[in-house]
Amino acid sequence: MMVLVTYDISLEDPAGPGRLRRVAKVCLDYGVRVQYSVFECEVDPAQWVVFRDQLLNIYDEEQDSLRFYKLGKNWKNRIEHHGAKPAPDIFRDSMIL
Repeated sequence: MMVLVTYDISLEDPAGPGRLRRVAKVCLDYGVRVQYSVFECEVDPAQWVVFRDQLLNIYDEEQDSLRFYKLGKNWKNRIEHHGAKPAPDIFRDSMIL
């Protein structure tokens, strides 16, 4: 399934930059960055459980925000890309023209 992961990590806390790096690193293990704090991740149900738990163990629930958008298996029909930044391979290779 395709999951869109977005996050906002507080940088006002001294530990914020470290959390930001760790969240991004975990997201890169499972998907591709499509914007600074937005990742498209294609995972199976077992990977999703591990991935989600890793992120929830990093972020600070009082200062940070994580959002997960589950686009499912039919995600190719739910995403449109426009603009200068090229679509990542995961999207471009699966796009129906």
